[in-house]
Amino acid sequence: MPDYKASHTALGAAYLRAAHQLLEAKPLLFDDPVALPLLGPEALKLIRDTADNYRAPEMLALRSHIVLRSRFTEDRLAVAVSRGITQYVILGAGFDTFALRRPAWAQLLQILEVDQEATQDMKRSQIAAAGLAMPENAHFATIDFEHESLRDGLQRYPISLDDPTFFSWLGVTMYLNEDAIDGVLQSVAAFPVGSEIVLTFALPPDDGRSPFDQRATCLGEPWISYFKPDALEAKLRGTGFSTVEFLSPSEAEARYFRQRPKDLPIPKRTNIVCAIR
Repeated sequence: MPDYKASHTALGAAYLRAAHQLLEAKPLLFDDPVALPLLGPEALKLIRDTADNYRAPEMLALRSHIVLRSRFTEDRLAVAVSRGITQYVILGAGFDTFALRRPAWAQLLQILEVDQEATQDMKRSQIAAAGLAMPENAHFATIDFEHESLRDGLQRYPISLDDPTFFSWLGVTMYLNEDAIDGVLQSVAAFPVGSEIVLTFALPPDDGRSPFDQRATCLGEPWISYFKPDALEAKLRGTGFSTVEFLSPSEAEARYFRQRPKDLPIPKRTNIVCAIR
């Protein structure tokens, strides 16, 4: 039976992005002025009332990862747009706010948010309650990666399969079986040369499941797929990507953490990668 409940983990990620806007010092690692309005006044009160919990080491580490992956992805997207990319597909979009706060360089970008229907229905309600509106060049798409190919699903929506396209796939692969992951990567790799994907992945547990894995399981959304970087790189190159680059902790520190206050921990593991056709 299909799951008609909105994703708890997607909503949790949205709360962490919103908490970053409130609890960390400026300049923020990821500036998202729509994060709090989208969640509404109750979320604002909840984050303020439970600020100590949000500052716990485990929550700080998770928040650091969540905002880092969004910042890195949108930095890569900006570069892709500068080289001519005109389409952006957000796989497992959840409560992503990019379409609602498009920077000037993205005004003409065709945006497609892919997720399950229940999560999208909740997001639509939140957008309306916040007095916001999706732009005309942004659309919702419902595609189940485990029951149909991404490429087949995209044909129902206003995305050209013949144009280079940028994909983000954040916080999703760990919830899918490997066949579904392979299918998505094959669909992305079928797009023209110059297409790019940024994705996150879970590393195999060394000595038991991570706190993030355990938290997801408690929310009824257990992790089932794990990759080591070298194995994932081999998979990406074997699928047809010519360039594969991982964001290492040292590179993340130099690029994103060094020039701002020390209120977020630097990631200790490599779990963000970009790949270009």
